[in-house]
Amino acid sequence: MRATVMFGAGDVRIENVPDARLIEPTDALVAVTRACICGSDLWPYRTLGRSDIGRRMGHEAIGVVEAVGADVRTMKVGDVVVMPFAYSDGTCVFCHEGLHTSCIHGGFFGTGDVDGAQAEALRVPQADGTLFVLPVGEDDALMPSLLTLSDVMGTGHHAAVAAGVGPGKTAAVVGDGAVGLCGVIAARRLGAEQIILLGRHADRIALAREFGATDVVSERGDEAVERVRELTDGFGVHSVLECVGLEQSMLTALSIARPGGAVGRVGVPQDATMPGSQPAFYNNVTVSGGPAPVRAYIEELLPDVLEGRIEPGRVFDRVARLDEVPDGYRAMNEREAIKVMIEP
Repeated sequence: MRATVMFGAGDVRIENVPDARLIEPTDALVAVTRACICGSDLWPYRTLGRSDIGRRMGHEAIGVVEAVGADVRTMKVGDVVVMPFAYSDGTCVFCHEGLHTSCIHGGFFGTGDVDGAQAEALRVPQADGTLFVLPVGEDDALMPSLLTLSDVMGTGHHAAVAAGVGPGKTAAVVGDGAVGLCGVIAARRLGAEQIILLGRHADRIALAREFGATDVVSERGDEAVERVRELTDGFGVHSVLECVGLEQSMLTALSIARPGGAVGRVGVPQDATMPGSQPAFYNNVTVSGGPAPVRAYIEELLPDVLEGRIEPGRVFDRVARLDEVPDGYRAMNEREAIKVMIEP
């Protein structure tokens, strides 16, 4: 079968690899019908060291179950399923607490231990706890939005939850990528009265406004902080969704939170230490978040997708076949595309 393999920074290829197959009795074999490129995939695209073996890429997918292990109970061959970016057993203490990304028998797709989803097929460990059976056919018109439940919509929602977004509160979203845009959807869905997007790309700003952003700040650094404070009577916002992961974005997030506010961080940190500890301390700012347990959020978000109340699939502005995935990486890296959907 064919799959996406990254051999180093900027070196993405579609390779012939051994067919995916069942290994454990808790596995499912899924034929991938939709996958995508994530903003977090761009970090290794820019920095990954050279390797002759390469790294199988991709952690978001929808597919059709082709086979199940002897111990799988919640799905059958032919079911259409969405695959969160982390696999989990659904039964451990952390899964029961809704923190599937910390499952004691879990892990992440496309990290070496388990292959990536930018491929024709994929073995899914812990299938019962990981996959969610969708009540639609594989060609349903809602597929783009359903695919976002594997990562970006759930991640944007996690940022909003971690930041304590609620009715009547003010919120700011740092980052105008797919996660940030889904964060705008989440903030509006949870009742934020004012939603400020920190971004500077015209196409993304336009989409954010349609999703519910009330204000846009395109400045950066101290100028951005000053502008947000101008928009909030000098106080800052109650809730900040940090959706980038860089030192500057996190410092900005902490600086625009009002005293007693909260920052929900879901951008993968690119630095070993978190900046702004003193501002956070002296302003009693809560910092929370991390890898989003999107499996825990699917049941909550799915009805809003199915009934058209939210349309997170609009973050996909390019569709690529598997052979076109390397150019999809280039397009996202060069900001020609917000998020690329793959139809193998």
